[in-house]
Amino acid sequence: MLARAARGTGALLLRGSVQAPRRASSGLPRNTVVLFVPQQEAWVVERMGRFHRILEPGLNVLIPVLDRIRYVQSLKEIVINVPEQSAVTLDNVTLQIDGVLYLRIMDPYKASYGVEDPEYAVTQLAQTTMRSELGKLSLDKVFRERESLNASIVDAINQAADCWGIRCLRYEIKDIHVPPRVKESMQMQVEAERRKRATVLESEGTRESAINVAEGKKQAQILASEAEKAEQINQAAGEASAVLAKAKAKAEAIRILASALTQHNGDAAASLTVAEQYVSAFSKLAKDSNTVLLPSNPSDVTSMVAQAMGVYGALTKASVPGAQNSSENSRDVQGTDASLEELDRVKLS
Repeated sequence: MLARAARGTGALLLRGSVQAPRRASSGLPRNTVVLFVPQQEAWVVERMGRFHRILEPGLNVLIPVLDRIRYVQSLKEIVINVPEQSAVTLDNVTLQIDGVLYLRIMDPYKASYGVEDPEYAVTQLAQTTMRSELGKLSLDKVFRERESLNASIVDAINQAADCWGIRCLRYEIKDIHVPPRVKESMQMQVEAERRKRATVLESEGTRESAINVAEGKKQAQILASEAEKAEQINQAAGEASAVLAKAKAKAEAIRILASALTQHNGDAAASLTVAEQYVSAFSKLAKDSNTVLLPSNPSDVTSMVAQAMGVYGALTKASVPGAQNSSENSRDVQGTDASLEELDRVKLS
C-alpha cells in the first residue's frame, strides 16, 4: 500500500510539473486465470510477493491467489514534454528553455524494480542535464550548437538511465527565451553586423572599381606607347626608304649626267645648264633676306659660266688617268689658263 501510494504521489507530481498525458496503459488488471496481454505491453507478474515472470502479448494463464500482476509497462515510444526551466550560460545570461523528450522502455524488469517512477526520473534527469550542459556554453553557442547540445543531453540521460531499463532516443529543444534587455542587445548586434557587412562590401566594391580603372589606364598607356613605337618605326622605315630612293635616284641621275657629258658636245650642254642655274639663282636674290652679296659684274653671264667650266675641267683632269694624248692635254691647259685669266680679270674689276 505504501509503495502504491508513493507511486501515486510521484504520478501526481509528474502530472503537475510536466503537464502532459502519461503513457497509454491498461492499468493493473485482475488475475482472472486466463489473461490476454495487448501488443506492445509487458505485464510484470509476482508470485507470493516475488518476481515471477513477464507476460508476453497474447494468451497467458496465471494461478489465482498466488500470482499477481504488479506492473504494466508500455513498450511504445513515449513522448514527454519537459517543462520550461531557467538555466545560466557560461557568460552569465539567464535563459528559459523547454524541450521534448523521446524515450522507450527496453527492459520492463529494470523499469519496474530499478526506479519508482521511470518517466518522472528521466524528466528530472533531462532538466538537470540541460542546465549543466547550458552552463558550459556561451549565449552565442547555444543558438549555433543546438544539435550538439541535444546530442550531449541524450548521451548523459542514456548513461544514467541504463540501469533503469530506459533508453532516450532523442531530445529536442523547443524554445529558448532570452531576457528583454539581452534580446535588444542581440538585435543591436545583428544590426551592427549587417552595417559592418554593408560597409565592407561597399569598400570592396570601391577597391575593385579603383583597381579596374587603374588597370584600364595602364593598358591604355601600354597600347598608346606601343602604337607610338610602331608609328616611329614605320616613320623611320619610310624616311629610310625615301632617303635610299633619293640616293638611288641621285646616283642614277649622276650616272646619266656623266654618261651624257662624255658624249659629243657634252661641254656645251654643261655650260648651258650652268648658265640656266646662274640665271635662276640670280632671279631669286633678295627674296628671302635683305642682305645680298653680289659679284662685281652680275650681268656678265659668260664670265661666270667660264669660271664654272674651268672648275669643272680641273676636276675632270684630276679624275682622268695620264694616258691621254698631248693635244687634249694642251687644249685643256689652254682652256684652264683662259678661265683663270678671266677669273683674275673679274677679281681686278
